Amino acid sequence: MNRLADATSPYLLQHADNPVDWWPWCAEAFAEAKRRDVPVLISVGYAACHWCHVMAHESFENEQVGALVNDDFVAIKVDREERPDVDAVYMTATQAMTGQGGWPMTVFATPDGTPFFCGTYFPRANFVRLLESVATAWRDQREAVLRQGAAVVEAIGGAQAVGGPTAPLTAELLDAAADQLSREYDATNGGFGGAPKFPPHMNLLFLVRHHRRTGSARSLEIARHTAEAMARGGIHDQLAGGFARYSVDAHWTVPHFEKMLYDNALLLRCYTELWRLTGDRLARRVARDTARFLADELHRPGEGFASALDADTEGVEGLTYAWTPAQLVEALGEEDGRWAADLFEVTEAGTFEHGTSVLRLARDVDDADPEIRNRWRDVVGRLLAARDARPQPARDDKVVAAWNGLAITAIAEFLRVAALYASPDDEDVNLMEGVTIVADGAMRDAAEHLAAVHVVDGRLRRASRDKVVGEPAGVLEDYGCVAEAFCAMHQLTGEGRWLELAGGLLDIALARFAAPGGGFYDTADDAEQLVARPADPTDNATPSGRSAIVAALVAYAALTGESRYREAAEAALATVAPIVGRHARFTGYAAAVGEALLSGPYEIAVATDDPAGDPLVAAAVRHAPPGAVVVAGRPDQPGVPLLAERPLVDGRPTAYVCRGFVCQRPVTSVDDLVAQLG
Repeated sequence: MNRLADATSPYLLQHADNPVDWWPWCAEAFAEAKRRDVPVLISVGYAACHWCHVMAHESFENEQVGALVNDDFVAIKVDREERPDVDAVYMTATQAMTGQGGWPMTVFATPDGTPFFCGTYFPRANFVRLLESVATAWRDQREAVLRQGAAVVEAIGGAQAVGGPTAPLTAELLDAAADQLSREYDATNGGFGGAPKFPPHMNLLFLVRHHRRTGSARSLEIARHTAEAMARGGIHDQLAGGFARYSVDAHWTVPHFEKMLYDNALLLRCYTELWRLTGDRLARRVARDTARFLADELHRPGEGFASALDADTEGVEGLTYAWTPAQLVEALGEEDGRWAADLFEVTEAGTFEHGTSVLRLARDVDDADPEIRNRWRDVVGRLLAARDARPQPARDDKVVAAWNGLAITAIAEFLRVAALYASPDDEDVNLMEGVTIVADGAMRDAAEHLAAVHVVDGRLRRASRDKVVGEPAGVLEDYGCVAEAFCAMHQLTGEGRWLELAGGLLDIALARFAAPGGGFYDTADDAEQLVARPADPTDNATPSGRSAIVAALVAYAALTGESRYREAAEAALATVAPIVGRHARFTGYAAAVGEALLSGPYEIAVATDDPAGDPLVAAAVRHAPPGAVVVAGRPDQPGVPLLAERPLVDGRPTAYVCRGFVCQRPVTSVDDLVAQLG
């Protein structure tokens, strides 16, 4: 019988009615394979994965395939988002064996979990032949299969090694990383590399911080051009906000339509930071609309943020999002329909499939005349209403701890910057106010949910759904991203409990995840033992666990003044430093955290009775260097170390600026504070 009906993972539930006798990842499945003396088929994917759906429809829903699998294998279905540790180990094996990886991931393993053949998507005819070949090899060539598995495990161990060379992450290394990104930059289309092209959010965050430290015009140019190119491209939802996972081409035109929580959280941070530093109207709009997307489309009331929106609608990719000129005319009328087709580059030939087009923004609207902006907003509103009447993509409702942490941090930063630019003269003031209200509520919901549901006996759990937490333990990225989020909540609210929660998670990380030489493993020392213990130092779709924990350690050290957390951060970052200058595209978050450490980070405390409206607070947020922490509130507020023994001077609000635990004189004027912040 299929054993997935009681799973909390939407991805596993999608396979609960397959004729394949699926097991969830569990010791009992491997014991069953050992009892039957058959190999294990491990199929790894996630709910929003297009090709996972294709392979499911072609193979796993097919009775013939189901019979072949059930006769000769024990089949295990894994949600990579619930079990990133399992995914990491077998992805390393897949890459070692094939030179590439991706999802769906198809792995054949021995009953002890040792992989001996790996691949990704297989069309049904190929998959049937593969099943037959593997079953035959297991019966007739067992020794060769086992030797192959041993070689793969050895390769995994080398790829996941810890305790390698270390070096301080210096200004020279960070400058070298920026130079490398400059050389790899696509000056025509923005971003890096060719098709498929992924939004380089962590690299952009690093480049913006690098510009803030060095004044590099080149770093800022790369970040602004890439951000604008993505914002005007089809990868950005021109109607509802939010970004798709990647572009199938090199110029951001046609996306792979799934929308992931982690991408949008990280992109919100990038656009918010560009808006903060430059005041750019496009960055402001995209930050606002991305925050609105998170709050409207992914927030689950009373819980956190859902993981993703599916790439497909009713089995058709892009069905919800693509348009023809005739459909625009039908929705808007002849005159506005033709105007919209020109603005959004919707042509008779189409840019997508079957003569349809993905909406792109052909011309600037943010700095256009008011008449153009008003018409554009009206058209967007009517098109969105028409699109909402179409079938909608499914949503993966599970709440992943790490990704919710990223979203909480991003929204907290957005809210602080939005407060800087609030103006009654702003034509979008009501929209911005509405977005900040719903985003603030969603952020607090998510933070409370993580604290109440995901923290179990002081330890983090990876995922939950419908307010029920799953069994999989949190991995290092969960501890890092959630601790950083709790530090962000502490700064935003001035509440000491968030800092206390962050410290508890970091203490667990230091005790349970530490590796020799200052690094970290991705799994705890008391977690389930896999064929290898993953310890990937590189940033990919999300920050590596190591980068995430370093970011949290840096913030927590700055907020508390406890130097041992900073020392742990420096030691961990030193294990990544040798990679930063050589592989900048895969160490973006580590480099961004390195910029924060190099700048201090600054610790800014504002003693005031009006933390929401004090000009000193606004100046601190507006001019804060990379990675700075900012806390405002009454002096000696319980649970807020940065405000301890920092009184008002002469009864006036007072700013206290420290850098690397060395403090400057207190100031009471905005000009003096700005001068101290450089």
